[in-house]
Amino acid sequence: MKKLLFQFDTDNYPAVFDTVVAYDGGADHVIGHANLTPDNVRALVEGAIFTRPPKKKKNTAIFIGGSNMAAGQALFNAVQSYFFAGFQVSVMLDSNGSNTTAAAAVAKLASSGALNGKKAVVLAGTGPVGQRAAVMLAEEGADVTIVSRHIENAGIACLSMKERFNVDLTPAAAVDSDERGELIAKANIVMATGAAGVELIKPEHWQNNSKLEMLADANATPPVGIGGTDMMDKGLDRHGKIVWGAIGFGSLKLALHRACIARLFEDNKQVLDAELIYQLAKEMA
Repeated sequence: MKKLLFQFDTDNYPAVFDTVVAYDGGADHVIGHANLTPDNVRALVEGAIFTRPPKKKKNTAIFIGGSNMAAGQALFNAVQSYFFAGFQVSVMLDSNGSNTTAAAAVAKLASSGALNGKKAVVLAGTGPVGQRAAVMLAEEGADVTIVSRHIENAGIACLSMKERFNVDLTPAAAVDSDERGELIAKANIVMATGAAGVELIKPEHWQNNSKLEMLADANATPPVGIGGTDMMDKGLDRHGKIVWGAIGFGSLKLALHRACIARLFEDNKQVLDAELIYQLAKEMA
């Protein structure tokens, strides 16, 4: 029986990246649906859960993606609300690569040094990857600050993660690289999760900071988010700090994403969100 993965996307088009990785992860066919919301997804979910007998349902799974984390979470919850005893399929949430990218980056940081008790700053942290990375760092015992250009956006992100994961995060605002440099002055860990091609801090903001121990940058498009680092950095020692670039931890991200897709087809009861995805990332790291 063919392994069917239904790609439910909240954007106008299902992400090509997610489609490719789905096939690489073992799906036989990937069927994409776009512009999905909790209000229009019910018929698709019912089509997925009613068509195959109980022992064969493990061959059908749902992947939820899109660029909007809040929309993805709402869709993820809505999909599961239509499941009931004997009628469910495995489901995974990874809006904009949020869970897999964040999990890979934080798992690599955790493999490089202690996170518990450290001060961590997530620059441009209000996006999907930044929010989930902040949560994972906090759950490892770090004192985490989410930075945005606007304090209101940082506050909303912190509140949203508090409601979802019951973690305490601190919001902060910085409008330019110098202000961000001031915010990381006492940090032990810095992670940059900004938009592609935007330098968030310059080399002078971190290279001589004796408190800094580790840095990770999720930006793979030049210029990178942390000036003076390279997207290929793979736990490299730069100025006495351990640095992970986007490609450096990207191999784990891709391997993790593929492993999660494969896991969806192990049985029909897998529910893959940040918690389980991060647990798997640490095992793989």
